[in-house]
Amino acid sequence: MSEAAPRYKNHRFPAEIIAHAVWRYYRFPLSLRHVEEMLLERGITVSYETIRRWGRKHGPDYARHICRKPPSKDDIWYLDEVAVSINGKPCWLWRAVDQNGYVLDEIVQTRRNTKAAKRLLTRLLKKQGMAPKRMITDKLRSYGAAKRQVMPHVEHRSHKGLNNRAENSHLPFRKRERVRQGFRSIGALQHFVSVFSAVRNLFVPSGTKRSASQIRKHRLQAIAEWNAVSRQLA
Repeated sequence: MSEAAPRYKNHRFPAEIIAHAVWRYYRFPLSLRHVEEMLLERGITVSYETIRRWGRKHGPDYARHICRKPPSKDDIWYLDEVAVSINGKPCWLWRAVDQNGYVLDEIVQTRRNTKAAKRLLTRLLKKQGMAPKRMITDKLRSYGAAKRQVMPHVEHRSHKGLNNRAENSHLPFRKRERVRQGFRSIGALQHFVSVFSAVRNLFVPSGTKRSASQIRKHRLQAIAEWNAVSRQLA
């Protein structure tokens, strides 16, 4: 094994174990204590709190180095927002996915208004580098007002039934939210979804129908890319 990079300096465990623990936590609906127990079964004694620190420190590094799907002028953006309670106070997780269910961006905000929608669209344009072919949302008027300011020439369809793709994209997050028993701060929520969605984008095939062999091939390719990223950072 090569000498660890400075980001792994003073860690008791090698980078491979750290990357594996982070992968388990963000890829599967497991609690930190579940990951701790699974590692113990492999003879690796580490506390769930250490695993939490690994995810906090190294998760964003892995997420940034995972290859993103290249944007296309024919992309369709599906936008939606979901309420999340943090210490009893409501906030909103704004999410954008494309026509294949690929998560393009997520941002946690305390408001559900035009300013919040505009911030999401501005971030999306900066990340994608180009406007989409079409934008689809629910009936929230803030989307239309923000679109007229940020990308007025893009077609916008506002209909509850057309936005199922964005609404369904919240389901994996809701499952993880229950396992975690909620979030303690907006920063913790933003950190989690940024890593969680990057890992999910890598490992979960698009919404198109695939055979079992194609799904296995996709998973093997995803595992190979994850291992390559972890080796690169080590």
